[in-house]
Amino acid sequence: MHSGSNPYDERTMMSSKLTAPSEAGPSPQRTDVRAALLGGKTFRSLSEQKLTPREEKFEKARQTLGFFLAPAVSIIFALLPTGMDHTQQLLAAVLLGVIILWICEPVPIPVGGLIGVAAVVLLGVAPANEVLRPFGSTTIFTFIGAFILAAAMLKHGIAQRLAFAVLSIPGVAKSTYRVIIAFGAITCVLSAFVSNTATVAMLMPTALGILAVIAKLMQDRGVVKADFDPLRLRVGAALMLMLAYGASVGGLLTPVGAPPNLIGRGLIEEATGTKISFVQWTATVAPVCAAMFVVLALIMFLLNKPEIRRIEGVDKFIREQKAEQGKMSRAEINTLIAFGLTVTLWLLPAIASLITGPDSELYAFLDDRLDEGIVAVIGASLLFILPTNWKERRATMTWSDAAKIDWGTIILFGTGIIFGALLSATGLAQTIGNAAAANLGVTNIVAITAFAAILAILISETTSNTASAAVVVPIVIPLCVAMGVDPLVPALAATFAASFGFMLPVSTPQNAIVYGSGAVPITRMVRTGFTFDILGAILIISIVPIMVGITGIGR
Repeated sequence: MHSGSNPYDERTMMSSKLTAPSEAGPSPQRTDVRAALLGGKTFRSLSEQKLTPREEKFEKARQTLGFFLAPAVSIIFALLPTGMDHTQQLLAAVLLGVIILWICEPVPIPVGGLIGVAAVVLLGVAPANEVLRPFGSTTIFTFIGAFILAAAMLKHGIAQRLAFAVLSIPGVAKSTYRVIIAFGAITCVLSAFVSNTATVAMLMPTALGILAVIAKLMQDRGVVKADFDPLRLRVGAALMLMLAYGASVGGLLTPVGAPPNLIGRGLIEEATGTKISFVQWTATVAPVCAAMFVVLALIMFLLNKPEIRRIEGVDKFIREQKAEQGKMSRAEINTLIAFGLTVTLWLLPAIASLITGPDSELYAFLDDRLDEGIVAVIGASLLFILPTNWKERRATMTWSDAAKIDWGTIILFGTGIIFGALLSATGLAQTIGNAAAANLGVTNIVAITAFAAILAILISETTSNTASAAVVVPIVIPLCVAMGVDPLVPALAATFAASFGFMLPVSTPQNAIVYGSGAVPITRMVRTGFTFDILGAILIISIVPIMVGITGIGR
């Protein structure tokens, strides 16, 4: 890089938070950007973060509040004369306390979930075996396998190589905004056919590689202090959140894009007696997805404005780095083989659905056998089989490498699944829905549609999206039938909204994955997700009725 060039905005160079180190006094220790971004550190305590005095004061106040507020709210709610079923009230009290622990972080977020799980058992809401059963769900194994694959990509440099390939696309590398939008678009398209979780797991290592390149360039140019924390960059938060939220948006596009779609479509077809075709579904949802993506990009850049806009000079840097990388090593080739097989097996059911239809025997066979969790485990296992040196019996990955994956995120989502199952099993979710319907006074299709969408979003924030669809759609359909209203539009709105849940790491697997990168502070996720929840609900409520009339879906 030539010292005379200045590709960054003057406004960025004058940033009060990210300034070049002063020439006076001892030079601070230079941050190892690659180690900080790609080292797998998550759920860090205050002592492990580099914070300004103002940020540290806020974080301490937030954590202190959580220590006292979480137990206080739980105890008070448990003792209130609500008239609820005793078991449901205790579960609600625990869940309120856990949500406060997740938001305020007085303890690491995975620990907050485990505290809630323990409290549920101790209070007698459900026996331990029943409570802990969801930890064996396929999603947990998807996480484990995907994380091991991602660790191999990071260890052997695949992430950096892919990052350079993406940045080499003409025009993309000129702007951080284009990089972020490009990633969002790719994620949307892939998640329409591959599970949202798998899509984010596939792309996150590449995104981290790109973030490492951008952060290193900022450091070399003096845009940030030498000892800055690259995990606290706004550009990193924007890139990670675009990855997670883009997957949720793209997952709506096809009936097989996300589990809530299949659940909602099945319930609607059963209630109305009409079949919703693949083409009808996609045509109805496409405008919703397009509008959501535009809104998502606007929200992302308004609330998480990247520290730099133009990144000229990256092209030369990438060419130099590509030359240094040279040809792919055996370990890289093995990693790509395992990764490619995993992606292929993930895609096969969707391809079969497109070719032979979602009701065909071939699709049913592949969908039943190629469970995404099992496929992820198969792909990860290959890394321990494919050798890099057969004479020394050295495989592509060792167990020591695999043991370094982010188990905290796996525990976190496991606790989220547990609370989702308990909400359904105890009937608390249905109680919430019925009470809301009665007290909000919904009397027409517009009100019911709004109620359905909002309720689905609220439930999906603290439970799995699948549980949200399974709980809300059965509430909405009989409510519509009782009022003499066609249930199609409200039920579709509930189905689409069930794929939302952008505020918390436990809301969706993809949220948990990007939060596990360490580049997304919980406060940024809550603020960005809350805004997108509101605007997304408005888009669903306003666009779905129009598109149903145009496409004649379910008619």
